[in-house]
Amino acid sequence: MTQTAPATVHTRFNGRLVFVGFGSIGQGVLPLILRHVGELPTSRMTIITGDDAGQAEAERYGITFRVEPLTRENYRGILTPLVGPGDFLLNLSVDVSSVALIEFARERGALYLDTCIEPWPGGYTDPNVPPSLRSNYALRESALEVRRKHGANGPTAVITHGANPGLVSHFVKQALLNVAADLGIAAGVPATREAWAALAARAGVKVVHIAERDTQTPSVPKAPGEFVNTWSVDGFVSEGSQPAELGWGSHERHFPADGRRHDFGPGSAIYLMQPGAGTKVRSWTPQEGFYHGFLITHGESISISDYYTVKDGETVRYRPTVHYAYHPADSAVLSVHEFAGRNWRLQEQKRILMDEIVSGIDELGVLLAGHAKNAYWYGSQLSIDEARALAPYNSATSLQVTVGVLAGMIWAMENPDRGVVEPDEMDFQRVLEICMPYLGPVVGEYTDWTPLFDRGWLFPEDLDASDPWQFKNIRV
Repeated sequence: MTQTAPATVHTRFNGRLVFVGFGSIGQGVLPLILRHVGELPTSRMTIITGDDAGQAEAERYGITFRVEPLTRENYRGILTPLVGPGDFLLNLSVDVSSVALIEFARERGALYLDTCIEPWPGGYTDPNVPPSLRSNYALRESALEVRRKHGANGPTAVITHGANPGLVSHFVKQALLNVAADLGIAAGVPATREAWAALAARAGVKVVHIAERDTQTPSVPKAPGEFVNTWSVDGFVSEGSQPAELGWGSHERHFPADGRRHDFGPGSAIYLMQPGAGTKVRSWTPQEGFYHGFLITHGESISISDYYTVKDGETVRYRPTVHYAYHPADSAVLSVHEFAGRNWRLQEQKRILMDEIVSGIDELGVLLAGHAKNAYWYGSQLSIDEARALAPYNSATSLQVTVGVLAGMIWAMENPDRGVVEPDEMDFQRVLEICMPYLGPVVGEYTDWTPLFDRGWLFPEDLDASDPWQFKNIRV
């Protein structure tokens, strides 16, 4: 029999719940919602999705399942009868505009959550749209424009809240408190964005890596012409095809030759003139040690760098460099290599690993570096065996995401009138309280590794030895 985490009912919800999209994350979060949200029977749930993935699970739980891909033309007609005041619109789809659904949920008086800000089809890759305008930076600005237009109140819409983006923003806060304490900085728990940013500046954090190494291995290896991943293939391909993006720190002295700045918004991030799945960076996790990861664009790279910015008027006094450093499962690395070799044309076959995973962990955390103790990693080391024991329909990767979705939903239900909210603006302690039982070992570990390690013999003129944590040294 499957073991489970304690079935604590964290909150109760009397409205209807509509899933938009029901891929691996929708399928994995459903049992968690039923376990931890009270007074929400499956008779008040509806799944609207673009294909038949997850239909058997929906039938098992007795949930209405409708294969109706949402488009610009039909989404209002399909969703209006299903979403009203006090309901919840859970957007786990691809190729459906998040901003359109955020606005729709607000008009209908419903709560909302997504795991990334999606455009309509073609929004990531349309060659007629400048790279700056198809970046996550631009998508974030379009979502925050809803808040600027309507104000900070109204039905809560939690944006970009899965594992990363999402959970990792809360890891950053706990990690920062741990580092500050070890540096002898008396901080308490900051109550405002400005106080959190001041603490990061005082602690001397130059760099934040979302440092992830997935070692899950399947019994059936990747075949030629197949893209294999431990979570959504479409989601990974979409973000991997976008320009690489990173929050750009105030300590940086070497602007990349292929780097570009945005001419709108807060200026907290830059992008590179190549896809994230074709860009590698150096990072470190406790079990893997040092490694090369993909600099995949992610919303947290932008929101964290913006959140921890210290300004004097319009002058930036402090800002960390923030980016993803992702080494996916080896099957996915092979898939990306083949994908790139096909001039970024997706393979004919797609497979999400689940039951065929035989071993491995997903080591997901944040590396805070450049301070007096060098670098500190804090995060989850969840194995496939632990994930299976904790919840059905999940791998280690998906469970880290689905518990982030669950925690974001519960927080929205408990705080229903906060308008558009990013993970960095939420109560990190409440979110971690909900997530911790599902994350396996959650550890913090210091390291003396830097991106200059063992590189003095290899093109030393390309290094900046005066500061290991320059992006010039981190980029491969």
